[in-house]
Amino acid sequence: MPSLLQRLGTLFYIVSPKSTSFEKKEDVPNFINEAVPLFVAMLALEWALLWRQGRRARINDAITSSGHGLVYETSKILSRGAELFAYDWLYRHRVVDLDWDSPVTWFTAALGVDFGFYWFHRATHETTLGWAAHQVHHSSQEYNLSTALRQSIFQRAFWVFFYNPLALLGIPLPALLVHIQFNLLYQFWIHTEAVGKLGPLEWVLNTPSHHRVHHGANKYCLDKNYGGILVIWDRLFGTFAEERDSEKIIYGLVDQPQSLNVLWLQVYYYSEVFKKAKSMNTWGDTLKALFNGPGWHPGTSRLGDPSASLNVQADRAKYDPRLPMWQEVYVVLQYFLALFLQQVLIAKLSTSSWAGILLSSTFILLSVGLIGALYDGWRWAPLAETGRCVAYVAYALGTPVSKSTFLDACLVVYFTLSALVWMAYSLKVLIKSSKEVAKTE
Repeated sequence: MPSLLQRLGTLFYIVSPKSTSFEKKEDVPNFINEAVPLFVAMLALEWALLWRQGRRARINDAITSSGHGLVYETSKILSRGAELFAYDWLYRHRVVDLDWDSPVTWFTAALGVDFGFYWFHRATHETTLGWAAHQVHHSSQEYNLSTALRQSIFQRAFWVFFYNPLALLGIPLPALLVHIQFNLLYQFWIHTEAVGKLGPLEWVLNTPSHHRVHHGANKYCLDKNYGGILVIWDRLFGTFAEERDSEKIIYGLVDQPQSLNVLWLQVYYYSEVFKKAKSMNTWGDTLKALFNGPGWHPGTSRLGDPSASLNVQADRAKYDPRLPMWQEVYVVLQYFLALFLQQVLIAKLSTSSWAGILLSSTFILLSVGLIGALYDGWRWAPLAETGRCVAYVAYALGTPVSKSTFLDACLVVYFTLSALVWMAYSLKVLIKSSKEVAKTE
């Protein structure tokens, strides 16, 4: 079991090559899952700092961002690394032999993964299909540690094109899996406004300052600072921009979606992509609509016309729906229950059937999706929440969920009471809607 100091080290890439080199992929720890308690602690610390500064931290945005992270990690359970299925085959045709326990292999893998991430990240911004997946990460209008958790369940499909070539260089799959996790973990702490510029480190490392630019919707920020750990790739390839003290950064997408529904935000942009592709007059333009930049239109360059993008103003309103206090408490509790169920699923993964994994994962995904539906005020959300609670009770009455009989009993009681509350609330909403319809007739 790793110590607290070791877990903290993974967030800053301060780890020992000897203790993080593995011969078999089965031996590679889930460093991201081990860091979950640190995520929660650091989020709480940042919130306390914001409160002390007199700034309001939005619970709805933080829950949405955290929900994306939960959905992302749950989807990884379902895919089980299928996106890297070709890596082993390519590794058998490697041109260089590197020992799995050599520091040279460790540092080569770290550099190779970061270089691959830069191009992968750039591709997700500069191709429409890539952006359809990656836009999720930019969809928050806040910039704090929770924003780092907004990850797309689809963008891992793009990784194969940028990481698989490392197999030919002799990087063993376990080393790749280790450094993909470390690269992602490092990027957690740079999603904050609490850290200013870091002096000489700004020349080499990706820092909070550089990444604030990357998340900006201001024109000077668009498509800049793609680096994961190192910012030298941006300086080398002309995609670097310095944070400007004279211009407030506006976070979010240029065309900001008005929703906090995690599942909808994960997929909605694909309909826009295919609608645009379908509107083209030639097959060539249809392909360009998919693989050129998201701002491309016939007659423009591959990435489109930057001057034609919307000029985001500093006074842009934030999408900030509020719930009654009892519902606010409920959705926060439901998020942590979904997180708990995901941790239970991970602990039981090796002994669970595929049907059980699929059922549990679907329940977790629906739990997160309905939180967003409640925030967005979808009319059917209370009734769907009733059904979700009833489904849990029906399942849990016949199957133990955790290792604690007492805890399982408490959860059954909780979900039963929740189902009754939401059923009553649903009837109230339906009666109110019926009366409003009757008045208009």
